[in-house]
Amino acid sequence: MSRFRIFILFAALIALATAFAACGGGSSDDPQSVVDEATLQGVESGNVDLSLGVDVKGSEGGHLDIGLSGPFQSESEAEYPELDMSASAKGSLGGEKVDFEGGLTLLGNKAYVGYEGTEYEVDPTTFNFVRTIIKRRGGGKPSTELTACQEAAAELQLSDFVENLKGEGSAEVGGTSTNKVSGDLNVSGALGAAAELSENPACSEQLSAAGSLSAARLEKAKGQLEESLKDAHVVLYVGDDHIVRRITAQLTVEPPNGSGGGGAKSAEIDLDLTLTGVNEEQTISAPQGSQPLSNLFVKLGVNPLELLSLLQGKGGGLNGPGGISGLLEGFAAGGTQ
Repeated sequence: MSRFRIFILFAALIALATAFAACGGGSSDDPQSVVDEATLQGVESGNVDLSLGVDVKGSEGGHLDIGLSGPFQSESEAEYPELDMSASAKGSLGGEKVDFEGGLTLLGNKAYVGYEGTEYEVDPTTFNFVRTIIKRRGGGKPSTELTACQEAAAELQLSDFVENLKGEGSAEVGGTSTNKVSGDLNVSGALGAAAELSENPACSEQLSAAGSLSAARLEKAKGQLEESLKDAHVVLYVGDDHIVRRITAQLTVEPPNGSGGGGAKSAEIDLDLTLTGVNEEQTISAPQGSQPLSNLFVKLGVNPLELLSLLQGKGGGLNGPGGISGLLEGFAAGGTQ
């Protein structure tokens, strides 16, 4: 298994541990009970702050810092949530410099894309085109299917992802008192839970459209992942309302001998996700002085027709060989093209 596959799989595990912190009731300071009751259900608004650091050792190593932050809020009648997210990626990997700053603002039927300090408004035609693709992939009922998938995810227990739990007392996160619990990432349990979700009818089509790994591939990779993972420490901060306010994780990955790791000897991954202002009113407004999206296409030298074709996929939608998931599939296979 190449270093690319290992990195992607572990990134997926972290994302799953973050997204599927579900569900329960009651109250207790016992670390096992705190984790069993932890949830992200009922969060309709807040401010997210995510940082991810990747430090790769070896001849093709380097360091990369990724950040994502901003407010979001949703309403039961709204088709999409409102959000104002800023993203950045800086550093270098494999001798290539990475320096990106951008963002996305979503307000009802309007969207704005930020890039290098300039905001660009997505025109109605492009916005409706992308929305149509999303609806098509969801069978025309994205809200209903998404809710069903969320409910299926809620049946997964965070205890499937974390083991060797230890109570660490209390700590404040954004002015909210939380129970702090630490533990280790359970690779076998996490992969099993991910496989279970991928086979659930409510989620299988959505995960397939996103290019997710199948249950068979997850099972095949389990032994190599367990061998590659040298350290995986997770800390959870859970409020008295059982909502997860913060997750930190530190992982060390070393490709097994003969796995095709190339110049990458090891990778250290440091994740910190904080959620504040939960269910409080968020101020989200359209950026001032925005330019037409076509100006961004010109700046980047991108043909918008080719970009929209890529989103659709060549004869196979988002999940086709020419679509987004097709590109991800090729990358996960270990290629650098």
